[in-house]
Amino acid sequence: MARILQQHSSRNTLLALHPSSLFLLFAFFLNHVHPVKPSTYIYSGCSQEKYQASTLFESNLNSVLTSVVSSSSQAAYNSFAIGNGTSAPPEASIYGLYQCRGDLKLADCSKCIQSAVSQMSLVCPYSYGASLQLDGCYVRYEHIDFLGKLDTSLRYQKCSKSAESDQEFFRRRDDVLAELKVALGFRVSSSGLVEGFAQCLGDLSPSDCSTCLSQAVEELKTLCGSAAAADIFLAQCYARYWASGYYDFSSGSSNSEDQAGKTVAIIVGAVAALAVLVVLLSLCQKAMG
Repeated sequence: MARILQQHSSRNTLLALHPSSLFLLFAFFLNHVHPVKPSTYIYSGCSQEKYQASTLFESNLNSVLTSVVSSSSQAAYNSFAIGNGTSAPPEASIYGLYQCRGDLKLADCSKCIQSAVSQMSLVCPYSYGASLQLDGCYVRYEHIDFLGKLDTSLRYQKCSKSAESDQEFFRRRDDVLAELKVALGFRVSSSGLVEGFAQCLGDLSPSDCSTCLSQAVEELKTLCGSAAAADIFLAQCYARYWASGYYDFSSGSSNSEDQAGKTVAIIVGAVAALAVLVVLLSLCQKAMG
């Protein structure tokens, strides 16, 4: 079973919809009219292989996602495994986890996870594996066990315009990154006008967390160079820094997944508007009848 997740871009965001997808699309649209920062889309990834509707895998997936939403009101991280017993058919097994940013209150964590789960069937319809990163939380599931297995592959990068020759900024930035590099779990750091935070997924051991964050920090320096603000998301950790009060990417660069959230929102908005129009026409016909 392929475990490779394809990153979404504006060119490959396709919506193969469930029967109840019209309601989901409308709810998604309403939820994003006034977006809350923790629910801001960052990236997503989907497996190439698809499952069939009304199968045991779909039933187990629904159970995992229901457990994810339920658990998020009690804890900021949890993992799940369903259908991995000796008596269960191997094609029905599913593993999943969720995690919220370490500074979120549980109420905000739960809202973020609910938003992420509601979007997964839209951005990754019928996928055997999927991941969705919002600003404040992350959800992932796969058909094959990935829990606790170190993966430092690059999933997302974003770099602002350059700070040019501001040596004081670079000194402060390096101080922040040095602290983030040795974080265990979630850590916030600041030095002068530079701030940042980093986090590992809860399924990593302390040594694997250290390995992941060390690579994330090196990726920040290598890929974003002199950027005044930068984000690097690896498969199991991330690191971010910025100059206080400044996070302008207008002159910077990012990978193409940034457009996925905008593309989905445009499509969702169009479908939601069509749904409203259908309802209005139906009411008009009844009134005229």
